[in-house]
Amino acid sequence: MTMPIPTPTTPTLPLGAMLLAASLHAAAQTNPPAAQAAATLDTVTVTGQSEPAEIRAKSTLKPSTTRLGKGEQQVRDIPQSVTVMTEQLLDDRQLDDLRDVLRTTAGVTFQAGETGEEDVRLRGFSLGQAGDIYRDGMREGQLITRDTFATERVEVLKGSASMLFGKGSTGGVVNQVTKQPFLMDRYEVEATVGNGNHKRVQADLNKQLSSSSSAVRLNVMKQDADLWGAQDNREGLAVGVRTGIGERHELAVDLYHLRTDQRPNYNHPWLLTGNTGETGRRIVPVLAAKNYYGLASDYMDSDQDVLTLSHTWRLSPQEELKTTLRHGRYERDLWVSAIGFCQNNATLCPGQTVSLTNPPTANTVLTRNAKGRRGISDITQLQSDYSHTFELGGLRHHLTAGVDITQEDAKRNNNNSGGNSGLTTTVGTPNDGDSRADTRTWVYNTFTAKSLGVYAQDVVHLTPQWKVVGGLRFDRFEADYTDGTTGASGGRRDSLWSPRVGVMYEPDATSSYYASFGESYNTSGDTYQFALGNFASGSNNAKTANTPPEKSRNVEIGAKWELFEQRALVGVALFRSEKYNERNTDPDSAATQQLLSGKRHATGLEFNAAGRITPNWEIFYNHTWIPSARIDRCAESSCPSSGNSQRVGDRPGLTPKHSLSLWTTYRFAPQWRAGLGINHRSEQSPEGNRTVVAPAFTTLDAMLEYTLDERTTLKLNVTNLTDKLYADALYRGFYTPGAPRRVYLSLKTVF
Repeated sequence: MTMPIPTPTTPTLPLGAMLLAASLHAAAQTNPPAAQAAATLDTVTVTGQSEPAEIRAKSTLKPSTTRLGKGEQQVRDIPQSVTVMTEQLLDDRQLDDLRDVLRTTAGVTFQAGETGEEDVRLRGFSLGQAGDIYRDGMREGQLITRDTFATERVEVLKGSASMLFGKGSTGGVVNQVTKQPFLMDRYEVEATVGNGNHKRVQADLNKQLSSSSSAVRLNVMKQDADLWGAQDNREGLAVGVRTGIGERHELAVDLYHLRTDQRPNYNHPWLLTGNTGETGRRIVPVLAAKNYYGLASDYMDSDQDVLTLSHTWRLSPQEELKTTLRHGRYERDLWVSAIGFCQNNATLCPGQTVSLTNPPTANTVLTRNAKGRRGISDITQLQSDYSHTFELGGLRHHLTAGVDITQEDAKRNNNNSGGNSGLTTTVGTPNDGDSRADTRTWVYNTFTAKSLGVYAQDVVHLTPQWKVVGGLRFDRFEADYTDGTTGASGGRRDSLWSPRVGVMYEPDATSSYYASFGESYNTSGDTYQFALGNFASGSNNAKTANTPPEKSRNVEIGAKWELFEQRALVGVALFRSEKYNERNTDPDSAATQQLLSGKRHATGLEFNAAGRITPNWEIFYNHTWIPSARIDRCAESSCPSSGNSQRVGDRPGLTPKHSLSLWTTYRFAPQWRAGLGINHRSEQSPEGNRTVVAPAFTTLDAMLEYTLDERTTLKLNVTNLTDKLYADALYRGFYTPGAPRRVYLSLKTVF
């Protein structure tokens, strides 16, 4: 249908919208003032479709558009490698946890944490600690459990992205896209049971309201799972209301709540080949992955409560201003047991030694050392993004510009274990039910950060086939901290510029070739929240907090094609990601900051393919190959020539040469569809331990789906089909096992 847009009166807009409307709208117009006064805005045309985009996302592996580039774009128009996991892929593979989604993303690895400081790496660079995980383009709290019950798709932009997102984004960013209300009545309910006493029910309920342009969407989830002692219970609620959908002024309100009550299988100890002092010693997991050896009193709880208000102002079919205000509280409380083989302790295990030549038995004693931490973050963000396509100087331009303001108030205690309990167990008695009382008291380090970012990017169409991209961002970052134990305090003030340039050649409507360059940075202020111990004058923590930002750059050459009658999107890219002033410890005892003298790089190829090959055959493939990764420069104080730390010339930890994910489905009969998945990661070393290597592994997943009728499907999933025992997350002295074989049976109905 066609709706004429009336000449606007004085609209009521959030602060960010008014600021941008005043400065950018006037600058971007090509008509003279007199012509503008007399002109009327074009008509917005809404084209009727058989089903909304929100429904199509449930039935395709091929991504269509994304807002990763600030403003709605085709994925093939972004001059960087992008991997998108659609809702169908999440559902097909039973990916209910974001960490499971990332496990099926090439280039991603996981660091376990001595005190629960788990981290996610992309191309070997930190995502989790750097705050590079987003929801709807806005930064989330770090180190929390995330569920996909209200997620439409997960987008991974690889390579430097500070021009778009600000601090961090060395290896890339991860963006979760929240399910939005749409103009249709549709109700979906799914129930799942599985081994490990897994039970999960979730509902996705969308209702078009009496207004022809308003809708409400409710997503709810409840999960209980004992996982042989490693508990994973969750409750989720997401409510969204949109009004003015597709009209000049669109308003949206979104409330998101997620509560998790978990008892994690924190770690398992390893055995090693070779002898002490040798390099290349291979990790040998020997304890069953499903065996839980922690205490019944262990826990990892997290809470997220987020309220989002957004306004989209469509000034014309070619011009849009979107303003979003969000406040979120993110809490994480962890108290767990780090498991180890007891080695000849006179009190706990006299005479016991464990090695490959003397492997553990059912009576082998395991120690349980306590780890504890707690963090609370309140994050308020205001973001306005302006997008305009126009003609100027005989050339077509696509201008995006914006401003974002963020304030974070955080409390952290990163090392409060309460002391070890002295409770041991044995290999033959997992989940023995032992527990301890929690008598800890808490003292917090406090952290306040304020940031202001302003960016602008223009895509200029030089010819119908050639485009150039140029963008620049300025950030002002201010951070202050107080050590709760000593009262020491301090702060940082940084002003930073982030450029992005690129060129694209699109000879036809189905192919795109590009080259791009971007820079990013990691502010030292981020480490205030995570550093252990205190910030007393002269301490390593105080020096780190006083260190200027690290900087990184990414160079990429690639191509994207829409193949098989545009049913599939295929991409390949050659990249080099480089951090060229990495923090190193200054050996000078009088130094007040760390050295910025380190350098490392990762160079490789990225492959992506997603979509439908034939009417019955679909495929998702993502492969990162990094043949060259190296610590190019490092101070002796940080990379000593003796010991286990990585040295100059070494391959950085958590950077495997190959990581890939394949998922393919085939409908072999009208009511039957089968799927097969492969996940592979080649060998890698932990960060900080060059002598140890985790072997390569490959796991298989399978799915069989039966359509009972046009509304109801029954689906069987088996993950880790062969029950492969492997090291998933790595720390310098232990590993977290990959999940054992899991079997799920799901019943879904749509009405």
